[in-house]
Amino acid sequence: MARDDDQEHDRLFTLAEANHLIPQLNTRLTSVRQAKAVLGRTKEDIRKASAQAEYGGGSALGPLYIASLQQISTNLQAIQEFGVLVKDLELGLCDFPHLRDGRVVFLCWKLGEQEIRWWHETTTGYKDRCPLEDSVQ
Repeated sequence: MARDDDQEHDRLFTLAEANHLIPQLNTRLTSVRQAKAVLGRTKEDIRKASAQAEYGGGSALGPLYIASLQQISTNLQAIQEFGVLVKDLELGLCDFPHLRDGRVVFLCWKLGEQEIRWWHETTTGYKDRCPLEDSVQ
C-alpha cells in the first residue's frame, strides 16, 4: 500500500492542495470499495474453480475477478502517485504529509468527509488526530 517506514516523503501538501485532491480520492476509493465488494462476492466461486483447475474446471467469474483486482491496483497506484498515503481501505483513511511548525505531520482525511479538518503526528494515527485550526495553510 503506502510506505511511511522511513518518515521521508516525496511531497509535502498544503491544506489547499490536499483538499483539492478530495474529489479524485472520493472517486478512486469508491472504485476500490466497489471492486473489493466484487471480490468478496466471487471469492468462493473462484476458490472452487481453482480447486478444480487440474480437472479442467474454471469459472465464468474469472475475468470479473481479474478486472476487480486490476481496478484496485490501478486506483491505489494512482493515489500513491499523488503522494497520498492510504492508511485504511475499509475507512477510506488517507494521510497527506504536511509541514506544521517546522516538522512533518499528517493531514488526515476519511472518505465521506467534505474537507480535511484533522491532523496527527507521523508516529500516531487516526485515533490520535487533532482538529485543525482555521489558520493552517
